[in-house]
Amino acid sequence: MTNPTPNTPEYEATSPYESFDSKKLHEAAERALDHHLGTPPDKKSKRRNGDLFSVCPDINTETLLANASEDLLSISAIAADLADGVEGSRRSVALALSRMADGVHLLVERALDHLDEPEMAAIFAKQQSRVG
Repeated sequence: MTNPTPNTPEYEATSPYESFDSKKLHEAAERALDHHLGTPPDKKSKRRNGDLFSVCPDINTETLLANASEDLLSISAIAADLADGVEGSRRSVALALSRMADGVHLLVERALDHLDEPEMAAIFAKQQSRVG
């Protein structure tokens, strides 16, 4: 048989570099990804300190409490529904969760009622200014 290409180049099986520096390879890979994905090289990704969720600092207390109230109602409904589908101690735990959510919901609703009172609204506003 004849060779389709008359002068096939020969390649060495080893790398032209004597050793790999993993830090340099990593930096080169990051630069290549930043270049191809459009991330500016001077802008590093900011890692959060394990916080998955955050609350905007400028949300007022009434909005926060209203959302907490709705979430507690949802938790209570989910736990009560779960209690219908299980038996024994798991049913007791699900019912306890539902009742605890109901109790905390009442506390949140009372806090919302106090926001309508002038002196309590001033206290909540003062607390919000310390947090934010």
